[in-house]
Amino acid sequence: MSQLDIFKTLWGWDGNRAACLAELTAMDACGVEARFDVDDRQRRQDFAQWLNHEQLDYIAVVFTGGDVIPKQSETPADHLRQLSRALEAAQDLSPRFINVLAGNDRWPLATQIEFFSQAHALGEAAGILLSFETHRASSLYSPWVTLEIAQALPQLRFTTDISHWVLVCERLLNAAEDDLSPFIDQVHHIQARVGYDQGPQVPHPGAPEYAKSLAFHQQFWAQVWRSQLARGYQQLTLTPEFGRDGYLHHLPFTEMPVANLDSLNRWMAQTERQHFNQFIASSTTP
Repeated sequence: MSQLDIFKTLWGWDGNRAACLAELTAMDACGVEARFDVDDRQRRQDFAQWLNHEQLDYIAVVFTGGDVIPKQSETPADHLRQLSRALEAAQDLSPRFINVLAGNDRWPLATQIEFFSQAHALGEAAGILLSFETHRASSLYSPWVTLEIAQALPQLRFTTDISHWVLVCERLLNAAEDDLSPFIDQVHHIQARVGYDQGPQVPHPGAPEYAKSLAFHQQFWAQVWRSQLARGYQQLTLTPEFGRDGYLHHLPFTEMPVANLDSLNRWMAQTERQHFNQFIASSTTP
């Protein structure tokens, strides 16, 4: 029987580890998805000890360009060197896989394809699966560029955060006109955040005014699950990823957030657990 493993993102998390464990229980999550300190081995070992003690699974997060917005002066060779360092450091943490925000949206297509070919080879050599995330400012900022890269390199695996593409394309992508199935068939991991045509994160995914956005994302995630089951996946992974950093809406002048960030991710986890169970039930019903 296939199962959905839900992870808690530590992006924007400012609580302590005890509070994190309580939130993991509330989300029915099996582990965390988070960055790690490439330069400080003691901090990595401390983090690894906590993960092992609490029996938590771990999805590592790596930026080949140093941060969400890559440094424009860095070349593909620079990105590959940083990825290589991160892969070596990640061995201390034994991640299930590494979610990689890779490359730069300014590179030409031929450069992108060569870069991803070499990045994938680094992961293969290190014995760690790399799942490349769709994200603005990275190489995979656009569905059309990503489809070209996926077609050229079928060995790649992807993390889908389609909220970015909804914003980049300024629309909920239409299945009939915007065929993403070649990409879907290479998706390894889902980051579940609901975007809309003017932003990467709705104020609340349960609000009726964003029902169409939620339905679009859920339909897309179901397509991913269908593909993953056809490919033999037994453990499917999903990380609710509502975040801060300009994503969480605030009231003007007061800077008061319109929703609690933890409650958004908890709602997303509970809703997608129910969605997945319904999906599995409908898939197995004669």
